Amino acid sequence: MSGELVLVTGGSGFVGAHCILKLLDAGYRVRTTVRSLDREADVRAMLKVGGAEPGSSLSFAAVDLLADDGWADAAAGCDFVLHVASPFPVMMPRDEDELIRPAREGALRALRAARDAGVKRVVLTSSFAAIGYGPPHPDGSPFTEEDWTDPDGQVSAYVKSKTFAERAAWDFIEREGGGLELAVVNPVGIFGPVLGPDVSSSIELVRRMMNGSLPAVPRMFFGIVDVRDVADLHVRAMTDPAAAGNRFLAIAGDALTLPEMAAVLRKRLGTAARRVPKRVMPDGLLKSIAVFAPSLRQIVPELGRAKPATNAKARRVLGWEPRTNEDALTATGESLVRLGIVN
Repeated sequence: MSGELVLVTGGSGFVGAHCILKLLDAGYRVRTTVRSLDREADVRAMLKVGGAEPGSSLSFAAVDLLADDGWADAAAGCDFVLHVASPFPVMMPRDEDELIRPAREGALRALRAARDAGVKRVVLTSSFAAIGYGPPHPDGSPFTEEDWTDPDGQVSAYVKSKTFAERAAWDFIEREGGGLELAVVNPVGIFGPVLGPDVSSSIELVRRMMNGSLPAVPRMFFGIVDVRDVADLHVRAMTDPAAAGNRFLAIAGDALTLPEMAAVLRKRLGTAARRVPKRVMPDGLLKSIAVFAPSLRQIVPELGRAKPATNAKARRVLGWEPRTNEDALTATGESLVRLGIVN
């Protein structure tokens, strides 16, 4: 409904900024959280790149995922909360708690503040990471919202952080949520138009392919979804009565390998993709390099392993219609060129 106030946490991030754009376009007022109010100018600049001049329709609140200060004020008077903020660094930290604690505790702080402020519904940005790292289906059928990652398996700190955070959120709603409703969005790798120079991990991958810093790419599979469609799914999950108590996988179509993604960029972007690698890194070479490069070790178990997933529930329940893999990748590359992030 036009004029309602929505709190979006993590407004300086890739997904958060696109959620703000979608909400403003739909007529909502938005309050967004940042770690420091010094980031207000950066967020407004990103929104301007996205075609918005929000003026007084956008306000800011400073909070930290690991501290209680400011959360009550941030949620006060809000009708809905989109809890998008969660750490996802390009390089994984040595101590996994650097990811797990802010993800889990931040989700709980957002939920408590929303409950205490009388918010109608929270939409939590989770991840396919909380779904697709459990036992594979023996029949080869795709992962769905019924599946959960096993955090005790051989999984990365990021995968653990998203799994623990989402589990904690559902437990909170069940035990002490009061009348607060929860819906969850579980995106795969998020691509699409970049709004500023601080790029996410998935966008960094495309940037490295386009700037020539990757001479070859491994046979890894990526699920793909456009950030604009992720934002659209958040708003649908926020407003549709049928979304309450449900999680929704956000994926455009079948996963692509990195060599297939590279081929899309070369085909769609022409000379702008002249440095995108054509060579495929042999599995054995990557495994050998990973012995001396800890950051690559988490990649090795994923070589050649597709994790099929389906968006059938989001389409059926919420009428969601995402862009294609190819369009999402093209928009990523075009925006990187347009902003001068790659030449």
